[in-house]
Amino acid sequence: MKKYLFRISLISSMGISYIIALIIFVMYQLAESLRPYGYGLGRLSLPEFSQESIIWSLFVSLIFVYPIVLTGYHILLLYLEANKKLLKPFIKFDQVAIWYGLILEFLYLTEGKYVTGSDWSVQLKNLEMHTPIFSEAAPTIIFIFTIGIAGYFYLRVRPLKKIPPLMAIISMSAMYLWVIEVIVFTVQVFKGDLSGDNLLDLYLLVYPICIICIVARTVISKVHEWQEYEMERAKIQRNQFLNFADKILSNSKLWPIYAIVFMFPLLGIIIGILLLFGQAPDSVIKAWTETADWTLSLKEAPQNIEYDEHYLCTVAAGGHRKVVKPVRKGIRHGHEVIVNRQLCIANAFEQILEEKTPRFHKLVRGIYDRYGFPIARLIKSKWIADIIYILMKPLEWIFLAVIYMSDVHPENRIATQYMGKTINIKCTVSGKLL
Repeated sequence: MKKYLFRISLISSMGISYIIALIIFVMYQLAESLRPYGYGLGRLSLPEFSQESIIWSLFVSLIFVYPIVLTGYHILLLYLEANKKLLKPFIKFDQVAIWYGLILEFLYLTEGKYVTGSDWSVQLKNLEMHTPIFSEAAPTIIFIFTIGIAGYFYLRVRPLKKIPPLMAIISMSAMYLWVIEVIVFTVQVFKGDLSGDNLLDLYLLVYPICIICIVARTVISKVHEWQEYEMERAKIQRNQFLNFADKILSNSKLWPIYAIVFMFPLLGIIIGILLLFGQAPDSVIKAWTETADWTLSLKEAPQNIEYDEHYLCTVAAGGHRKVVKPVRKGIRHGHEVIVNRQLCIANAFEQILEEKTPRFHKLVRGIYDRYGFPIARLIKSKWIADIIYILMKPLEWIFLAVIYMSDVHPENRIATQYMGKTINIKCTVSGKLL
């Protein structure tokens, strides 16, 4: 038993994670050094290698390796608890898995998958995704999560002698609801497509596995504890009904089954409480179905607007419709963009510059690329887009005048901007870049 307690600790789990990450770093550097044009061990001096390996291994161990190691530890703890080989509850392990795992999953979804807090009806931009939980039903999901955590802490922190059997069963029911919620959330965000960068989606399975192990271990440990605990039943045995109820509830082997039965009335009580605070009775279901982009989603979201580094494209897509006056969708660099007349005029003017004065066009293009891209990144609201649209109006009129003085069919040139493949075919025939 002592060897288990010695090996199973947070320090040992972190140490193992760091060693694994360090081995990965050394193997990667060795593999790079064997490549003809790779950057491996040969490019680093010993001090540089030591410093880089420490920083890199620490980052990789915390973000990528430790979640897997922690999952392995929780599976081991569950196995040992099932075989009555644990003398400690290992609450610290549980807390790390619950909260650190929650933080990592949140960061992966928001930073890696570009998940926002916007509901399905909101039009997003570029690769952004809508929230996997309907915002109006989110209080229900948060409340169930809180009840599950409370049930866990009640069973883990409170001494068994002070826990009535019925309260133990209700706490288990709350934890069951918590597990179901975590599983449903995982089904919602894990689409099963592991191609390319989506292979990292496997990390979304780490959190539910840990939570299932935590809940199962907690339930099993309390069942084992109750079997070893002798209750005084002198007063209860005088009442036949209480004696019958006590015999049923005191059978700790059936607690997990009783918890499943009590789970449904507990859910009903939760829904009833939430009704008083404005939540719909079916909010538990709507939380997952009133969404877009996800496994259980039933809504069709508006197509994302493609913002790029062309700040006039950003203005056309991001301003108020009554001000910037978008007219249609177009194709730029292989993706759809919102097009307005100002954008078409500016692009047509650039074409004329390229055709008539290529050197001057190169200079203008260089200035635009240098200052236009930073401006595009600053356009983060409709009002800023509107202001830039208005400030560009004098230039738009100048561009339009140049087009009318240079082109036999100026409106045709303007109308055919950002038309995608059709224009590319025409450009090939004419030999001109449009």
